[in-house]
Amino acid sequence: MNILTVKDLNIRFNTSSTILEAVKGVNFELSIGETVGIVGESGSGKSVTSLALLRLLPAAPKCTLSGEILLKTQSGKSVNLLQIPERQMVAIRGKEIAMIFQEPMTSLNPVLTCGFQVAEAIRAHEKSNAEDAKKRAIYLFERVQLPDTERIWRSYPHQLSGGQQQRVMIAMALSCRPSILIADEPTTALDVTVQQNILKLLKELQQEFQMAMIFISHDLSVIREVADKILVMKKGVVVESGSAAAIFHSPQHPYTRGLLACRPSLAYKLRRLPTIEIFESSSTQSTDNQLFSKIIAEQKITAADIEQRISELSERKNLVEVKNLSVRFAAEKNWFGKTTRFTQAVDDVSFVVKKGETLGLVGESGCGKTTLSRALLRLIPSDEGQIFFEETDIFQLNQPQMRRQRREMQIIFQDPFSSLNPKIRIGDAITEPLEVHKIYDNQAQRKEAVMELLETVGLSTEHFYRYPHEFSGGQRQRVGIARALALRPKFLICDESVSALDVSVQAQVLNLLTELREKLGLTYIFISHDLAVVKQMSDRIMVMQHGKVVETATATELYDAPKTDYAKRLIAAIPSL
Repeated sequence: MNILTVKDLNIRFNTSSTILEAVKGVNFELSIGETVGIVGESGSGKSVTSLALLRLLPAAPKCTLSGEILLKTQSGKSVNLLQIPERQMVAIRGKEIAMIFQEPMTSLNPVLTCGFQVAEAIRAHEKSNAEDAKKRAIYLFERVQLPDTERIWRSYPHQLSGGQQQRVMIAMALSCRPSILIADEPTTALDVTVQQNILKLLKELQQEFQMAMIFISHDLSVIREVADKILVMKKGVVVESGSAAAIFHSPQHPYTRGLLACRPSLAYKLRRLPTIEIFESSSTQSTDNQLFSKIIAEQKITAADIEQRISELSERKNLVEVKNLSVRFAAEKNWFGKTTRFTQAVDDVSFVVKKGETLGLVGESGCGKTTLSRALLRLIPSDEGQIFFEETDIFQLNQPQMRRQRREMQIIFQDPFSSLNPKIRIGDAITEPLEVHKIYDNQAQRKEAVMELLETVGLSTEHFYRYPHEFSGGQRQRVGIARALALRPKFLICDESVSALDVSVQAQVLNLLTELREKLGLTYIFISHDLAVVKQMSDRIMVMQHGKVVETATATELYDAPKTDYAKRLIAAIPSL
């Protein structure tokens, strides 16, 4: 029995200069206990469609909606959500349809405790006193497998990990037993083990509460884990729909085939990942894998190729050598400000990186990956150990010497938007390090160099004058790469640099990083929670747990025969196509 029917949904945003058709003619049905997956790239209309179901889009004339969204309520009455008054819609939000938003840290109120926020949602829809609301919130915290529920009740969002914040959001969404749950990218940027736990939890809760679910993601491998039916969206239009089995085994549309193909595989490594454009520009319309098979045959890196590269790297000099590095942070302080307990973020870590090598760094959130990367560049202080860069101990350098040293060592940060100043044009942002280090004789030469750099990373010279908000996520990541390359470094740290990108944009950025490594002779440390991406990019992989390195091996050896139980668990949690 259908609980939700969407007919010919159209969404238009009206600006002073133009009308943007964000969603065009979307149709789908949702039954009790069923999961519909919606996939597509950023800007395809996925999230806008979900927000329309809850009427959370701007009011007319800024936004206009047409079509029908028919909901069968828990009382058995059928209503068109686009026609009912706002007061009635307020009663439906949370009670009939609930939503887990993409970013829990920005969705949770930072000045209210997690317990208060969940209890508030319960009291808004049900006749409960404070004590009953607290009991139900604690019960929900237990159901979503949060540890120490009394502590979580008292905690503020910033005191929890990303996975715990996401669980609080799930508890809040389930607090009033909704008929439909909308999950908008609920596992994006989470570790594979946390992601696996969240997906398993959602399926269990769906069965327990007999909910229908709309699951939105740009990652088809995640959608495959949960969905019964799939809608593939592109530029506001559903280009393909069908059962999950049909979509994965026999995709009909070139865009769908491209989405499936451009995701890195655990079974092999490619010199260059395929992109969606290859499939959309291809004249072949066959539903088999002829084009994909051709790409694999041409681009696959053989075992002999891998063995030869590892042998060549072993003979090269060390570019970076780390000896017994330790970093700790204050965990508790007494009334006098003296630290009484420390958190050991990096614990006695030693390793080397050869010139031209890519060393992958993997592990769950909190294992010390990012702390280690920042300690390597002396962006945070270290407590013990030594770091040698081309045989120079960087801990012995004073500030002016370290500033000069940083010309050779750069980092691409995880979130390109927050690492760019929104008030500065990106041309000026890339030019700034050239000015600081007095590279080139004048501003005209610097501008010319930046223009050339923009083209190198796949942008155009006209982008020089734009501000960060005028770029897509993939373009901003390219800006971050261009800024890191401006000083022509020898060593580059990529800290989750593709974690939040669409799979198609991700493939483009990974291809770019590979090309730049070969062209400029770069050496990388590549950090990611996506182990398929790490395998594609890395020569060797280092696994971290609780601040320690628990295993180091070549990419092939680690995935084919992991030695530690922790590495086995990480690999087993990877969703596969």
